[in-house]
Amino acid sequence: MKAVIMAGGFGTRMQPLTCNIPKPMVPLMNRPIMLHIVELLKKYQITDLVMLLYHQPSVIKNFFRDGADLGVRITYVTPLEDMGTAGAVKCAEKYLDERFLIISGDLLTDFNLQKVIDFHDSNKALATITLTSVKDPLQFGVVITDKEKRITQFLEKPGWGEVISDTINTGIYVLEPEIFKYIPEGENFDFSQDLFPLLLKKKAQLFGFPVKGYWRDIGNTDSYREAHHDILKGKVGVKVDESRREMAGADLRLGLDVKLGEGTVVEGTVVIGDNSQVKGGSQIKDSVIGRNCTVEPGVKLSRAVIWDNVYIKKGAKITDCVICNNVSVGPSTTMEEGGVVADDTSIGEESYIKRDVKIWPRKVIESGSTVTGNLIWGERWKKSLFEGEMIKGLTNIELTPEFVAKLGCAYGTSLPKGSHVLVGRDATLSSRMLKRSFLGGILSAGVNVRDIRMVSLPILRYKLRTFGEVGGAHFRQSTDDPATTEIVFLDADGLDFSSSMGKNVERIFYKENFRRAHYMEPGGITELPQVMDFYREGFFRGLDQQVIRGAGAKVVIDFNHSPAGQILPQILNDLGCEVIGLNTYLDEQRGSKTVDEKPNSLQQLAKIVVTLEARAGFWLDPTAEEIVLVDETGKIHAPEELLCLMTALMLKSGARGALAVPVSAPSVIEQMAQENGCSVRRTKSMERSMIEAAISPEVVMAGSMGGRFAFPKFQAAFDGMFTVAKTIELSITVGTPLSRVLREVPRSSFLQGKVPCVWEKKGGIMRKMSEDSLDKEASFIDGIKVSFGQDWVLVLPDQYQPVIHVVAEAKEQKRAEKLLEQYMQKVENWKKELGQ
Repeated sequence: MKAVIMAGGFGTRMQPLTCNIPKPMVPLMNRPIMLHIVELLKKYQITDLVMLLYHQPSVIKNFFRDGADLGVRITYVTPLEDMGTAGAVKCAEKYLDERFLIISGDLLTDFNLQKVIDFHDSNKALATITLTSVKDPLQFGVVITDKEKRITQFLEKPGWGEVISDTINTGIYVLEPEIFKYIPEGENFDFSQDLFPLLLKKKAQLFGFPVKGYWRDIGNTDSYREAHHDILKGKVGVKVDESRREMAGADLRLGLDVKLGEGTVVEGTVVIGDNSQVKGGSQIKDSVIGRNCTVEPGVKLSRAVIWDNVYIKKGAKITDCVICNNVSVGPSTTMEEGGVVADDTSIGEESYIKRDVKIWPRKVIESGSTVTGNLIWGERWKKSLFEGEMIKGLTNIELTPEFVAKLGCAYGTSLPKGSHVLVGRDATLSSRMLKRSFLGGILSAGVNVRDIRMVSLPILRYKLRTFGEVGGAHFRQSTDDPATTEIVFLDADGLDFSSSMGKNVERIFYKENFRRAHYMEPGGITELPQVMDFYREGFFRGLDQQVIRGAGAKVVIDFNHSPAGQILPQILNDLGCEVIGLNTYLDEQRGSKTVDEKPNSLQQLAKIVVTLEARAGFWLDPTAEEIVLVDETGKIHAPEELLCLMTALMLKSGARGALAVPVSAPSVIEQMAQENGCSVRRTKSMERSMIEAAISPEVVMAGSMGGRFAFPKFQAAFDGMFTVAKTIELSITVGTPLSRVLREVPRSSFLQGKVPCVWEKKGGIMRKMSEDSLDKEASFIDGIKVSFGQDWVLVLPDQYQPVIHVVAEAKEQKRAEKLLEQYMQKVENWKKELGQ
């Protein structure tokens, strides 16, 4: 049997370890990671190997050569361009005329491969994917199987809201040569994203086999250090070239010509490579030292990984760090946990390298320096920049002008040279400051900016969906924390950035692979003063103006000091409405109101509505995307009530088509829609999913569970300003007070609860829920929703918080309470089981 080792990755997330060598060649216990994979294959008599290379192939070829020294036969295949994982294997088709196994060259595992092969054989499978369970499945592809281990569903790198299991694809496959007829020649084709979904669609013999054992994807520097910790603790066995030496209380492995000075204290497991010297008086605990290294007296190493040709001078203290090749560490230097020092770097004496600092190659740290931030190509202050469609951080601490300028460079580089982007902001000074730095970065990449200055986000979205720009960004103060700035990124259609768009910008940012425009070709800034008029015209066209003008409706609106207060009152006045505006003025230094002030604001709004006998009151979110409705009686409507109320208004007014609502919305919406000849489309809770559904021509309204609505006749994006006007129009058309409309909505009990859950258990909880739902009617649109006739319960992991949501709806209040309590208890029990 043959095996294909995938060894073409760039190792971007492993930088700076991979600045000078390909990821599979990074040393693990003084041997390349890929050598451990070759040893594993040999253990199961797989010695005919095909290595797929791409990035720095000569480094790998020079090390392994023809494989004869290792007792294997190696054939190298190097595609001329990035073909994707399956596309790259297609390039090796002529060498793979029998059943073969595929494995990544950057894994650490002790899986029993024979069991996988036997399972594949006994099931006569076309393809078998090796599966395992992990605590954090977000970085991997989640796989769902039925009782016969046939694969029923894939989720590639899901968000927490999409996680329905902790069982993931390990990147180890057994395939029959017939698989090649499903892989197009010369195209970029991926196993997880293209091939396996295609096999699933064609109902091919596709199986998943869960395996017990150790498995780790060594994908970043943290995982690299943790892999060493696991080996040194004996969690996984790998071959170590250095010989074991007797030493009481320690597992000591020494290479050839190693000099270990008298008085050296060794604890735990310590490996020292050939021709290295450790002088007396040093203390070394659970560490790996490479070849040709020198460790002077008084050095303290704990959980350190030292590569080759490293000189550590006396008194240095290094804890849980990685030191790459050709590095000198000065006397009395201290390095805290998580540090990485890349090749060819010199650190002066008495330097202090703080926790998690990464130093890129060929740097010189002067004596006495305290290094608190990364010395880099790409500094990073968290694991990933984007949270959904936005980047957020503390103003002038995390989001500094320098940081945001680089972000602008990365964003501009991701766009075509000479293209145009649209940029706006809220009223705060901090948003203005950061936006100006951001513009400089975009211009440096040769991209033009259309600056519409202070504007509400729905107006920016509306302009984007027309013509001229390839994307946009909006700067605003967070309502959760006034010290935080949020940067919302939009695509050319005004939709929120997808995860792939965000990852593209992140990749450029971290690599600092910026495009620098020629000095005659930087981008330019223009203004679009007519945007407001353009929005106003579209706004009017989306409404039945005649109906509104004839009624002379009186409404109260709390604008929260947002830019919406500069445009909406005038629009409504032009439509003949009487608007009593609260908090309409802009305060650049204070910004909008915070979340804590919302309850008082709503109570105040309700009193004013009743006192003035207004038709309705609206609390407009500072982003101008969300509303809270107060009816004419002063009742403040909860978000799920508001969704039912808006649905009822749309249907009563004669609207026909489809309604897009999240999977967690009450089922009375379906009941009302069916009675009026309309349909309902259930979507994921993510706003982008809802807006994508709203683009469909049949959809007349999309409504979230958080008071956000989109009316595609005007624009397929959440717009609180238009929602206010549309609600006025609908209430006039229906001719019934809002409070009475809600009373006519079919009744059901809708309850929501949440269970605190640490991130690493979320996947396991969803796997348990998936297993628990095997014999029930279940849907997997977002989380796992189980139906019991008309009643249902939904278990949904939160996207950004360590929380599992449980939602239950039933005809009877007691039944809903019972379902909610039952499933919240199940989640609690599963947490305890996973903790054992």
